[in-house]
This record gives sequence, C-alpha cells and structure tokens, in this order.
Amino acid sequence: MQRENILEGLKEILKQIKPSMDLDAVDEDSQLVRDLGLDSLTILLLSLAIETKFQFKFEGTPKFTTVGEVLDYIGLHTTV
Repeated sequence: MQRENILEGLKEILKQIKPSMDLDAVDEDSQLVRDLGLDSLTILLLSLAIETKFQFKFEGTPKFTTVGEVLDYIGLHTTV
C-alpha cells in the first residue's frame, strides 16, 4: 500500500475519533499529543481503528510520537 493511501486512511480514522480536527494540518511530522491533541484514550481508539481498517494486530504496545512513525508501522505490518 502506498504511503499516501495510508495517510489518507489514517486521516479518516482521526476524523472519526476527533471530528473537530483540522485534517489539513496533519502531516508526517505532526506529533500525536502536542500537535493533534490526542490523549491516552484517543490513542487507544486510534490503535483499535487502525487494526480494523488496515487488518492487522499490534504486537505489544507501540509507542508512537509522530504521524510518520504510525505510517511506518502500518506500512510494515499491513497486508491490505
């Protein structure tokens, strides 16, 4: 799956989890907590939605700081 498609899928998930989020401001350098305002609950919801959309299970509890790190992980683990 191409990185741009993964980013678009991630943005769809973010919009569902946090409807007020400005998706135009989301890029690979965006920090999940500082820039996007995610907290532990929304990060958990994000993780569950990623597993569903991209059809894989996280191994352990990954620690992501940026959107780019999430994209890297999805790119390595998705089969969609």
